[in-house]
Amino acid sequence: MGMFERANKADGAAQVGERADLSVLALEGEDMIEQLGRAHMSWGLGSADRWALDQTTGTITWTFPDKTATAPAQILGSLSPKSGSWMWAWANQSILPNMSCDSRSFCDWAEANGHPALAQPKVNVDEQAASTLVAVAVRITGAIGYYKGLGGDSSVIITFGSVTLTKADGSVSTFKIDIN
Repeated sequence: MGMFERANKADGAAQVGERADLSVLALEGEDMIEQLGRAHMSWGLGSADRWALDQTTGTITWTFPDKTATAPAQILGSLSPKSGSWMWAWANQSILPNMSCDSRSFCDWAEANGHPALAQPKVNVDEQAASTLVAVAVRITGAIGYYKGLGGDSSVIITFGSVTLTKADGSVSTFKIDIN
């Protein structure tokens, strides 16, 4: 049985409670990601010509023909479908410590709430389980933006804050979101 599947009636009460809690958090997280995606599409998330992440400044940038969008960013982790694994950002030596605060915060939560399997540096998961894990992490961290950056054999999952839009004419605006 996967870590997020619903418990059988034969499971003990503690297991049922633990899995139910994660199931609720996963559903709430999936709903959050859907709401965030719809809201951020209004400024163009998902349609940029290119994107870049600067770990030294903690900024993600999306480039469009008529504007750029920037936001403070954190890396949750990375998924390697080929190896069937998820690695938390805090455990990845190539990620600067200041870029993995959300990752560490989630793992601290998982440990404190009786879910140590979710806090391991590397977790063996398929793409569906990784999506569920990310949904729970987005829910727990209260992220207001979520981006899946594709590259090579893996995907990096990035959370981000308020987006600053700079148009070609130099005008600047801020896109803020509150899905509470």
